[in-house]
Amino acid sequence: MGAAGTGLAFAPFVPWGTFLPNPSSAAAEKVPVILPDGSTANVFTFPINHAEVITYPKTGDSVLDEEAFRKWQFIRLPEKFGGDKNEVSSFRAYSMICLHLWCVWKYWPQEGRMRGECPCHGSMYDPVTGTAFAGPASLQAPPSDTLPELNFEADADGNLFVTPPQWGPNKNGVVGYGRFPK
Repeated sequence: MGAAGTGLAFAPFVPWGTFLPNPSSAAAEKVPVILPDGSTANVFTFPINHAEVITYPKTGDSVLDEEAFRKWQFIRLPEKFGGDKNEVSSFRAYSMICLHLWCVWKYWPQEGRMRGECPCHGSMYDPVTGTAFAGPASLQAPPSDTLPELNFEADADGNLFVTPPQWGPNKNGVVGYGRFPK
């Protein structure tokens, strides 16, 4: 019992993010946002208040690309949150790994719902910030209450690209661990 207590006392000081399966091997280059149908996401054609699952970073290995730690909810926000603008600020991509116990959560676009929900223990995430506002993940201290995110750029044709992330709790976050809110 004493060993368990000692381990728990020092747990907050361990850099857990270095042990998690993060996509830190991602090439530092911008890549297009490829939707499940193989098309590139575009600010002019992607539906408002809609989400798709994207893979980042892609490895080319079909088995590795199916890892939950490479899956992201790519969301175009609802109109009331600015999703009607044909610009990068209308889009978000959050790691699909719930910060409570690593279940896979989903974005629900229906009116009255419009949030990310984890089916395992009921954590709910704000689609604008990626921060948990209900359930066990909301009770965790920062950075473990805010989902890791990807950032985007758009070209002149409106095609969206993932900009090179900086994996760490003060930047894009650590998959399975979180990030400090902005």
